[in-house]
Amino acid sequence: MQTPSQLLFLPGASGQRQFWHPVSGLLAHPASRVHVTWPGFDGVPRDPAIRSMDDLVGGVVDRIDRPSALIAQSMGGVVALRAALRMPELVTHLVLCVTSGGIDLSAFDAQDWRPAMRAAQPDLPDWFISYREDLAPRLPGLGIPTLLLWGDADPISPVQVGQRLASLLPRAALHVFPGADHSLGCTLAARVAPLIDRHLMSGQA
Repeated sequence: MQTPSQLLFLPGASGQRQFWHPVSGLLAHPASRVHVTWPGFDGVPRDPAIRSMDDLVGGVVDRIDRPSALIAQSMGGVVALRAALRMPELVTHLVLCVTSGGIDLSAFDAQDWRPAMRAAQPDLPDWFISYREDLAPRLPGLGIPTLLLWGDADPISPVQVGQRLASLLPRAALHVFPGADHSLGCTLAARVAPLIDRHLMSGQA
C-alpha cells in the first residue's frame, strides 16, 4: 500500500483557511502539508481561470503530482472525491469529514446550508452555491481507503449521509462522534488527529 508523501487539506464551502490547522499541527505523519485555498473565498483573491466546479477540482488535481492523501471538510469532500476519481493512482487515502460526498441528499433530513451561506457571503461565486451532482453511481469503483468522520448532532450532514457513503465506498469506515456538529474537524482536533494518523499509517480507518 502506498504511503502519502503529501497531505492536501481542503476547506468547506466557506473556504476557511484555518479550519484544518489544529489537526495538521497534531498529526505525527511525516508527509508534507498543503492547505488548499479556494480562490475568491475567505479573503483569497479571485482567479479568473476558476469559473466552475470543474475548474476548482482541476486546481486540486494539478497539485496531485505525488502520492497524496486528501483530507476534506464538508463541501471540500465533493472536490476531494471528484479529484480522486480523476487521479486514483496517486490518491492514497481519503479523509472525508461531514460531507455530502456529492450524493443526492433529498432522501435525508439534511438542512440546506446554501441560503445562510449566500446571505452571509453574498460575493461567493454562484456556480459554487448552486452546484449539485450525484456521484453515487461512480463511488463503488473508488477503492481508496477512506475514513469518514461524522457527528450525530449535525443538521447539515446527518449521520445517515455518512452511512450511505460507507455503503457506497468499498474501503470506507465510518467514525461517529457523539454530540458533535459540523465543525468537529476543527473543534475536536485532538480526537480527530489520532484517527487520521492511524488511517494514513495502516490504510484502515
